[in-house]
Amino acid sequence: MTMLTDAAGFVLAGGRSSRMGTEKAFVPFAGEPLVTHALRTLREAGLSASIAGARSALKQFAPVVTDLEADRGPLGGICSALAWTELRWSLFLPVDLPLLPSSLVAFLLDSARALSSAVTVVAVNGYAQTFPVVLDRAALPWLSAALASGRGGCFAAFQAAAAGLQQSIQVVDVEEALRTGKLAMPKAPATDCWFLNVNAPEDLRRAEACRADEMRRE
Repeated sequence: MTMLTDAAGFVLAGGRSSRMGTEKAFVPFAGEPLVTHALRTLREAGLSASIAGARSALKQFAPVVTDLEADRGPLGGICSALAWTELRWSLFLPVDLPLLPSSLVAFLLDSARALSSAVTVVAVNGYAQTFPVVLDRAALPWLSAALASGRGGCFAAFQAAAAGLQQSIQVVDVEEALRTGKLAMPKAPATDCWFLNVNAPEDLRRAEACRADEMRRE
């Protein structure tokens, strides 16, 4: 597959994984570590794939962008990655969404590029999701200011960045995109499983059940 030359993909993998009890990136799912699934999702969408987070052991999987400041959460990883890349667009995918299809990642990126949106996210069942997110590198000053302030989470920072660039966040409705055929239904678990965060052992069991159900339907 030809890789895009104006966009990069980053797996956010710098969390503490306290609920899982071990580092999530290495947790096996369908015979492979979660980080492998996330990197493959980005690459299948035509993106180069790096890891945002100061986990040196992950260098065996892909290039790692070290956090400029340690222990600043996902927003810290995002700011570090945006400062590191020279490409206009960056898509950020958490390491704990193994059932998210690459077709949705590609569609989200296409939507951002089509409208030159500073911040593009998806909505499922009427609710906007924080991740995955496509960010224009121009959003970095506002994201960095939000990180420095220590107030609010990632979505609040995204809102501030979009407003700073005199835009609104572009929210892509997944169900509407599927209904109108703009997003093809992939051979992947149903949409209610796509955004299942594998944060704890019970979440891993749910994800495995989703995958098993889909394999039985094929």
